[in-house]
Amino acid sequence: MNALTINLKPALELTDEQFFQICQANRDLKFERTATGELIIMPPTGGETGNKNARITQQIMNWTDADGTGIAFDSSTCFKLPKGGDRSPDASWIKLSRWNALTDEQKEKFSPFVLIL
Repeated sequence: MNALTINLKPALELTDEQFFQICQANRDLKFERTATGELIIMPPTGGETGNKNARITQQIMNWTDADGTGIAFDSSTCFKLPKGGDRSPDASWIKLSRWNALTDEQKEKFSPFVLIL
């Protein structure tokens, strides 16, 4: 299963808010966005990949609960990366002090940083 990449430029350049709203309006689809503004529609995973992703999430959540210094997220979470892309890693973790420094809106939408594992 391959992702579908759509080049919107020069016809359209989505703002962060527009990209967020497209994701909210199409919850059955998984979107990502490259740093150059290309829209990526991700296919669903198969059983093997889904099981591996679940194990990754389980392990990072167990570690996060035991460690207590950060907060972890599953593969459905999209993050705003430093160079402008919006991606959903298989698993992610943020130091608790950095998470707590975010505004409520940043926590609710696509948080602006992440350590990708």
